Amino acid sequence: MSDRARFVVIGGGAIGCGVAFQLAEAGITDVLMLEKESTLCAVTSAQAAGLVGQVRSSVERTRLAMWSVATFSRLERESEVKPGWRQTGSLRIAQTPERVREFHHLADIARRSGLEVTLLDREAAAGMWPELDFRPARAILWCPSDGYLQPADLVAAYRHEASRRGVRFRTGVGVTGFREEKGRITGVETEGGTIACEYAVNAAGAHGYHIARLAGLELPVVPVRHHYLVTTPTDWLRPDMPVLRLPDATLYARAEMRALLLGGWEPRALSLDPRGFGLADPLPPIEEDWPVLANFMEQFRPFAGSLADRPVRRVFTGWPTFTPDGRFVIGESSRVPGFVCAVGCNAHGVSGSAGIGRHLVESLFEKEPSPYVKSLSPDRFARGFDWPEAERAARRVLETYYAIGH
Repeated sequence: MSDRARFVVIGGGAIGCGVAFQLAEAGITDVLMLEKESTLCAVTSAQAAGLVGQVRSSVERTRLAMWSVATFSRLERESEVKPGWRQTGSLRIAQTPERVREFHHLADIARRSGLEVTLLDREAAAGMWPELDFRPARAILWCPSDGYLQPADLVAAYRHEASRRGVRFRTGVGVTGFREEKGRITGVETEGGTIACEYAVNAAGAHGYHIARLAGLELPVVPVRHHYLVTTPTDWLRPDMPVLRLPDATLYARAEMRALLLGGWEPRALSLDPRGFGLADPLPPIEEDWPVLANFMEQFRPFAGSLADRPVRRVFTGWPTFTPDGRFVIGESSRVPGFVCAVGCNAHGVSGSAGIGRHLVESLFEKEPSPYVKSLSPDRFARGFDWPEAERAARRVLETYYAIGH
């Protein structure tokens, strides 16, 4: 194992690999990635549905997503290892007058951000998903540059491009602590020895809380359960069909080859208190919650008809992390200089990975980071917080994921 690197990135999921890639893109190639599992993309990222949407409720969040899409498109076009990016576009469907008003507001934000969006009629949408019934739709917002990808393929593309620029990757290496001198991080302690460094980046996903604790920080990075299902194949589904988002039904859907992938946001979420398990422990297993999954299908039925009766072939479950305020935790801690965060994905770990990496670079190396990037600093939790309330608030972020104004 190398005993020195300027940056040590801890966590080999989409965010960690996206950070390593963006550092390399910025010319910072003395980077070592550490992953405690035997392979990259082995835990939470592996369970992601891979949807990439850019329509957001603020210009800053929209542009972050646009940066990710531009990166995915470039990797798909230029890299020898493709991220599996399918730029299918997306259809966002409103079923209430309140949601229609929100769509007009979102369209205005998109246009101010430079993102192309259009309001379509039912007939145009039916031409893209001909077997669905769009009569319940009051408005349909079309974003032609949205799409989806396979998380493992994206991580492989990040690794290939970062390695080509000099970034090193080590799997099967667990972090056990940090070395500090005069209050600053100077090394990462691992099961295989100590690695001297200038910066240690916490991109450990559902173990992000535990890595922060090793550095003496308490961060409310809360794992919250998420479910989606994949049905058996049907004749008419095709992988080039647009992604669907039905916010009034709290659902998303896309084609998975010729099967339907359907997921949603639970009204009563289940979370983990990360203080209840350790860094060396595997994440607690998730039992398939069939009442929740059946409700997803029933909510989809007004549009899907018989597609809602397709047998379920597989269920995917994971523990994406959420924060009480629904914002990422990105940047260097002023309490522990040299300790940098890229955690709290709020279900945007895969789709936002390139943008999160770019914001981390901005937070460290631009003389005046944007107010938005400054607002993501881990320092916002420096005064402490109430754990039960933080966990409730983090669950609420998932429960209200498609709420108007979210």
